[in-house]
Amino acid sequence: MNKGRRNFLIGATSVVGTAGVVGVAVPFVGSWNPSAKALAAGAPIKIDISKLSEGDMIGPIPAWRDKPVFVVKRSAAMLEKLNSENNRLADPDSAEEKQQPAYAQNATRSLREDVLVLIGLCTHLGCSPKFYPKITPEDFDPNWLGGFYCPCHGSKFDLAGRVYKGVPAPTNLEVPPHRYEGDSVLIIGEDEGAA
Repeated sequence: MNKGRRNFLIGATSVVGTAGVVGVAVPFVGSWNPSAKALAAGAPIKIDISKLSEGDMIGPIPAWRDKPVFVVKRSAAMLEKLNSENNRLADPDSAEEKQQPAYAQNATRSLREDVLVLIGLCTHLGCSPKFYPKITPEDFDPNWLGGFYCPCHGSKFDLAGRVYKGVPAPTNLEVPPHRYEGDSVLIIGEDEGAA
């Protein structure tokens, strides 16, 4: 056999083989990257709160880490009553640090007094509590001061997402990391120091 022809065939086979290995390796290595869905599930979300009226709630918004998010605009009356019956709460000072960022470990559990941001999952078994904003007697609580009630098992949370004593839920509702971009845009999933 001709030596030049043999070198050509060896070279051509090597090139085709290398191309085949690269063709198989690129999708394989690419599969190690998180999917677009996985990236989006943890990505920060922006919410326009400019049209949110006092006493209203946006949510649940199932857009941050596949968890529903509640955004509540509290009125002056709601804020006035917020800490009036802390003796009924299991953790009025939000001592369980894992339930909120440090900047939300305050009397309102928020960056802005008037806006509350919560993960809308009961800390008992993960049901989604219902929003009962009115300061009026309810069937489940004759001394209701507004907040969240989980009809699945009877857990109650105040207008700061703090859990009442004697209910199945062990801890306050979670406050996700969040910050504001101006007065009307809320960013969930980033802390206030983030750019």
